[in-house]
Amino acid sequence: MAIFKGAGVAIVTPMHSDERVNYEKLHELIDEQVKEGTDAIIICGTTGESACLSVEEHLEVIGDCIRYVDHRIPVIAGTGSNCTKDAVAMSREAEQMGADGLLLVTPYYNKATQKGLIEHYTRISEAVHIPMILYNVPSRTGCNLLPETIAYLAKNTEHVKAVKEASGNISQIAKVKALAGDAIDLYSGNDDQIVPILSLGGIGVISVLSNVAPRQTHEICQAWFDGDTAKSARLQLEALDLIGALFCEVNPIPVKTAMNLMGKEVGPLRAPMCEMEEKNVERLKKAMKDYGIL
Repeated sequence: MAIFKGAGVAIVTPMHSDERVNYEKLHELIDEQVKEGTDAIIICGTTGESACLSVEEHLEVIGDCIRYVDHRIPVIAGTGSNCTKDAVAMSREAEQMGADGLLLVTPYYNKATQKGLIEHYTRISEAVHIPMILYNVPSRTGCNLLPETIAYLAKNTEHVKAVKEASGNISQIAKVKALAGDAIDLYSGNDDQIVPILSLGGIGVISVLSNVAPRQTHEICQAWFDGDTAKSARLQLEALDLIGALFCEVNPIPVKTAMNLMGKEVGPLRAPMCEMEEKNVERLKKAMKDYGIL
């Protein structure tokens, strides 16, 4: 059974002005997401600035989110690392806290061979008892999880159940489903490719867009599931300019900027993330106004 079907939000980590995690604001954001129909919360992923959280903060944020959501919708914890031991340790902790699933990015910087990736994910699978979502985002990690490797892991490990595909390579993503079939659930990792990936047998998206347009992102998926593919495609196309603006600088810089422009007061970014260039802020404002969220 899928961990979730539809639109899961890769939720931001709100900060106070002094860059402490703002848990009260996080709770407000979670409540809004649940109210607007979001199908899952993905906590401490890339959009949640996981790379700039200490290990202690990382686990505290995961635990707080799980407790506050309180089974209203699934919570998937980002517990990936470029060190297998660290990924195992954080994954075990998240499981003990009650996470419904784990999001595990491929090892970054030191990267890995495909053999190394199989060993990495196999060791994590052997250490936990909840579903794992592989996360393939080679533009950020320098490491491409190939379709053959995904299919092997889906068929030969107990807990690898899904993949978040953000390679942007539709041909590669199609091959994942061709090789793995029903052994793997497929989620889009790119907001501009939700419908194309649904058309290949995907079951949803792990979304940055959902932070600012949760209802609309859910409806892109729901319309597809309801058989109204024309509506789903129309909603996808209507969001393209906003999606482009949300990724005109490195994520999560634009999405946090957008949320602050909307009055959500999610606070600053942690260095080396920095404030947006003014020309890109203007682009973002225009896209938000055109989409009707500003």
